[in-house]
Order: sequence, then structure tokens, then C-alpha cells
Amino acid sequence: MNKLKVGVLMGGKSIEKEVSFNSGRTICDHLDTARYTVIPLFQHHTGALYILPWRFLHRGKISDFEQRLASQAERISWNSLKTRIDFMYIATHGRYAEDGTLQGFLEVLQIPYLGSKVMASALGMDKIVQKNILHTHGILVPQGITVTPDELTEYTTHPQKLAHVLQQEQLSLPCIIKPHKEGSSLGISVAYTLDELMVSITKAVFIEHTKTQSVVVEEYVTGMEFSCIILTDYKTGQKLPLPPTEVIPEKDSAFFDYHQKYMPGRATKFTPARCNSTVIEAIQQTCMRVMDILDIKNVARIDGFVTTDARIVITDPNTLSGMAPSSFLFRQAAELNMSHTQVINHLIETELAQYSMLSSLISQEQQSTNSLYQPKKLRVAVLLGGRSHEKEISLESGRNIFYKLSPQKYTPIAIFVDSQLQLHVIDQSLLVRNSTKEIELGLKPHMRIEWDDLATLADFVFIGLHGGEGENGCIQGTLEMLGIPYNGSSVFTSALCMDKFKANNYLRSQGFQVPQGILVPASDWSTDKQTTLQKINNTCSYPLIVKPHDDGCSVLVYKVHNDQQLITALEALFADKQFALIEECIMGMELTVGVIGNTTVTALPPSQAVCTGDILSIEEKFLPGAGENQTPAPLPEDTLIVVQQTMVAAYKALNCKGYARIDCFYQTADQSPTGNERVVLIEVNTLPGMTPATCIFHQAAEIGIQPMDFIDMIVKLGLEEHTAQVAFEQPAKEHEIFN
Repeated sequence: MNKLKVGVLMGGKSIEKEVSFNSGRTICDHLDTARYTVIPLFQHHTGALYILPWRFLHRGKISDFEQRLASQAERISWNSLKTRIDFMYIATHGRYAEDGTLQGFLEVLQIPYLGSKVMASALGMDKIVQKNILHTHGILVPQGITVTPDELTEYTTHPQKLAHVLQQEQLSLPCIIKPHKEGSSLGISVAYTLDELMVSITKAVFIEHTKTQSVVVEEYVTGMEFSCIILTDYKTGQKLPLPPTEVIPEKDSAFFDYHQKYMPGRATKFTPARCNSTVIEAIQQTCMRVMDILDIKNVARIDGFVTTDARIVITDPNTLSGMAPSSFLFRQAAELNMSHTQVINHLIETELAQYSMLSSLISQEQQSTNSLYQPKKLRVAVLLGGRSHEKEISLESGRNIFYKLSPQKYTPIAIFVDSQLQLHVIDQSLLVRNSTKEIELGLKPHMRIEWDDLATLADFVFIGLHGGEGENGCIQGTLEMLGIPYNGSSVFTSALCMDKFKANNYLRSQGFQVPQGILVPASDWSTDKQTTLQKINNTCSYPLIVKPHDDGCSVLVYKVHNDQQLITALEALFADKQFALIEECIMGMELTVGVIGNTTVTALPPSQAVCTGDILSIEEKFLPGAGENQTPAPLPEDTLIVVQQTMVAAYKALNCKGYARIDCFYQTADQSPTGNERVVLIEVNTLPGMTPATCIFHQAAEIGIQPMDFIDMIVKLGLEEHTAQVAFEQPAKEHEIFN
């Protein structure tokens, strides 16, 4: 079968390039490889176009690979695209991507592409003209004014003129301020005073540093905020409105901002929206009208509000939707039980039908399917959620694992572990929820299963949990008792590594370098703070790192420089924890290294974790565009080998199995108190994060292992470790995996 070559364009020249990179990665991850040949395309902010190496695709941030593009990626011309791809899946956002610019170029190149055509794209990106047209057609839009860059200059000198304009237009504070040609909430703010309004307008005018732009100042609409996706049923030509999502910004937040959109577990979303069917239908009908008025094709995302008096006010029509794993598109399609791959297939099929390219593709598939042998698939239950501080990251990890289990080899089953450690088999609708809280609210009695049921439901359990019982040996012990093979390390190793203080003491006894530290019980602190402070000061000197001994993901971690900061940190930590681990602050290059294997062990290329503050924040770990990782770390080759050898030795010393991620610091001879270079181990994670952009994926990609293959390896290693006889495909021997 000749597969359709689909180019997935990500990156771009706009300020939304990081969000675009996140969308592009999701599309590449979920495109049906049985049907399509996936070609990742990356546009640099300078405009240069590259075929992106797969090893770069799963980085957390563009700067993680940007400096390597010229030497390690194939630069191509736009004119050559016609020979490289059959179809362009547009995953870029903002300027030059959604405003008709890219669409115009693809028309000239005669390359079929996803989404609306030139005029609709240009109109959909211009919030000023768009509002006027919708208003003319009777669609309610927020009342507002436009401020041009020239007017801003005048208002800066004479702010009373702006106040006069607001009064003339009967526009009162607070107001929403937004650039007229940007998305992803970038440059948007709320102003409550005239001074704040001037600051916000200035920020929005200059949000794109290469050029100024006009700004929309709108009334602050209150009510139920919604986002509604409209698809097209290409078989009937009819629009297919999906169940709208209700968005509830976080407490003390004036609007649904960038962090709430893209950080795991932020804000609250309900799909379908919590309103009656009459209101749902009114939202859908209005959004379909907007789509018609603006001539948007294939897919649209329409944002708006239902006011307290039941008016539907449209705030932001979009010709393309963001495509992060838990985006509105996938969340709403899941209500129709459509998986990510099915949604993406639907969007492409809709375009191919318009280009008269679909029938030949389907005909080829039918011929191919009739001749293929269908092997028996392994049933893999993916545990996600839990009750630790890391449950939101676990949701991201588990969902990613579920979607990256090869559909040719496995039947994945999503198992949600709730706050009481009870199990629930969840469907697509719940799997794509924004937070564990939302999943719990949507659970139904028929979803509930017992732990004993796992043995009949699944052939293998993939633990996608982090922290708490998921990583400390409890779940491992449960699965051992039930006789079910699973991923990762044993009960003992899991329990030991989860206790950072005990693990470091053990590693020290085995000759490894670890930070000097002390474990402080909350009871000692409450009994005698002064004596406890003295014990700490006698053990190690400032600066110090204060953290839980049994948690991860940068939860409750502080860097302190004096007694007062230490007291503040301990008080905060003891409000939630019974012990505090206090360690010397190690200076040097912070590294994180994935390790994989059972008896034959391989350390992946180390990554340098670059942080902007004292410690690596949770945002730098998981927010698109925040944080930076350099893989391989910028160290000499012989030094990288020393680091990898140390990781392998520590992994074996702790008897880790399957895979792990070890965090450490590398110190040069000048930095080291010993006068010799050294590698100082910080912690060993036996169930490292498996979110789409996590370090371990791009470390594996550096040696040619794509995420789906990496997860496949973990399953095989789990089967090899925990199963004597497997009635399915026998796991590859380790020498076959690594050679």
C-alpha cells in the first residue's frame, strides 16, 4: 500500500510557536502510521524550513534543539515540499499560520492542506474586522473599542483622552485587553483602573516584538464561559457540533490565561457544559452560524459566554484549534467516543474528500486489510491518577502511555485510581479530562472494579502513577500478590528509592557521592525548634535544599540561605508532611539521565536541566515553552561516559528494573570540594514522568528509539522480569533490544 505522506508543520514565526510545537508533537504521535507516512516539519522563527529529526520531536521546548537544527536537521525549500508530502497538516498557530499567509503559499504550491482557505483564515485572525462582520450579521459580540499604536502614543501623553473615549462608548472598567492578531491568551489582561488599562494596552501593542499591532479593549463579560468545536461530516456535508466545554478559571484569576490552558490540572472544565439542553443547542446553533458567516471550513473552535440573562456572546472564533493531548478538540470528540487518532483521521479525511483524494486511499486500505493476518493483542491496563501530590502529572503520563501503546500489539485499558485508591475503568470521555478532580466528578458506578478484577481484565499492568502508593512499593506488592506482570522495579527497590534519605544513605554506603543531609521529623520541630535548627546547622551549611523525603515533581522544594528562610520553609512543609529532608546545595551542572534494562543496562544520553531560578520549578518541567533541557548535555564525550557509567552502577546497586530516571550534579575539579571531578547523585525515580515532552523520551530519541517503541521496550522488560511464561509474543532478549 502506498501511504499518504502527511507533513505536520509546527513551530512557526509567531509568538505561539511553543504551543504550536506542542500541537505538532501530538499530531505526529497520533497519526495513523498504518495509513500515513508522517513527516515532521519545523519552521524556525526566521522562516527557515526543516524536516525535523524524530529525536527532536519530544523535547519540551524549541530552544532544547534549536542550536542543532543547522547541523542535524535537513533544511528544505518550500518549493521542494510538493515532492516530499501529499498533504499538509497545519499545526502552527497565530501569525503566518492562521491568518491566510501560509494558506496562500500552499495554494500557490498546489499542496492540499488542513482547514479554512485564505479569506476565512485571514478574517478569523483579525479580531477587529471579525467582530464588525459578526455584529453586522446579528451575532452578539462584546462591546469595545480599538486602540492603534498611534493612538497609544497620544493616550500615553493625554490619558484623559482615553477616559473620554471609554465614556463616549459607554465602556466601563474592568475591561479585557487583547492584541487583535494573537491567540493562546498571549498578551491578554484585565484592567480595573485607567492606569492599569494604559499598562495593559502598551503590553498588548508590543507583545510581538518585531512589530506593533492594534489592540481590542472590550467589556468584561460575565457568565458561563464556553468553547465549542464544530467539525464537518464530509459524508453528508453537514456541520457536526460537539458538546461545548464550560471553562471555570481558577479562583482569584480574572480570566482563562496561558498557564491555566497548558499546565496539567489547572482551571476546571466541564464537557458537556453544565447547562440544560436548550442552552447547549443555542450555543451550538450560534457557533455554526458564526462558522457560516466567516466561511470557516472543516473545523472551528468558537469561544464565548452565556450571560446570566441567557444571551450568547461570541468572543473568539478560531479557524484552527490547539491540539495538545487534552485540548478542547480531543476532549469534546471523546464525548462521541472518538480517540485522538480517530479525530485526526476525520479531519484529514474531510479535506481529502474535498480534494477528491479519499476514495483511492480507502480502496487501497481495503485491499491491504483483506490480506493481513491479525495477531492476538496483549491487554495492557494503564493505571493513572492516584492520590499523591503528583496525581495531575500521573494523569498526563498515563494518558500519554495509553495513546502510545502500539495499536497493532496492544489493547490498552485506562484504569483511573481515585483518591481512595479505588479502581475505575474509564472511557475516552473521562480519559481526556483536564484534571483528576474532573475525572472523579464524572465517574459512574458501573466503571468501578476491584483490584482482584485486574487479573481477569488485563495481561499486563503499566503503572503510570507517580509518588505515594504508586511508586513506594504498595502497588507493586499488590500486583505481585495478584500475579500480574508490571513495569518497573520490585517492591523493595521501589520502596527504597521513594525514601530519598534512605536511598542516599544506601548509595553512600556503596561508595557513591550523595549530598550531606539530615532527616527532620515534624515532631522534633514542634517540640524544640531551636535544638532542631542547631542539629541542622551542625550537619551542613547554607545554602540548603529543603524538600519532602518521599515526593517529587518539585513539590514543596525550597532553597534557603539563612535560618529565617529555613524556618519558613519547614513551617510550609510540615503543614503537609511528617518529615523534611534537608541537604547541602550541590553546585555544578544539573543533569537527569534515563536508564533502561534488567540485567543488561543502558544509560541514555544525559540531559542538562536549565532552570531560571534557584530550583527547577514544576512549570519548567511541564509547561510548554517553559524550562530548557539540553540533550546531550554540553559536556565533553569522556565526561558524558563517566556520568552514564555512574548511572548504570547506581541503577544496578539499587537493583532497579525496566527503567528509571536518575537526577544528579556533575562537578568539575574546581567546583568539587574534593578537588576532583565527581558525579553527585540526588535521587532515583523508579517511575519517571512519561508526559509527551518528558526528558526520557528525547533521551531515547537521541539513540533512535521513538516513544511508541520505548514504551514497547518497557512492557517487554516488565514481562521478562515478572513472567516466566507468556502466552503472547515472547519479549525480546535484552541483547536484541540494545544492539
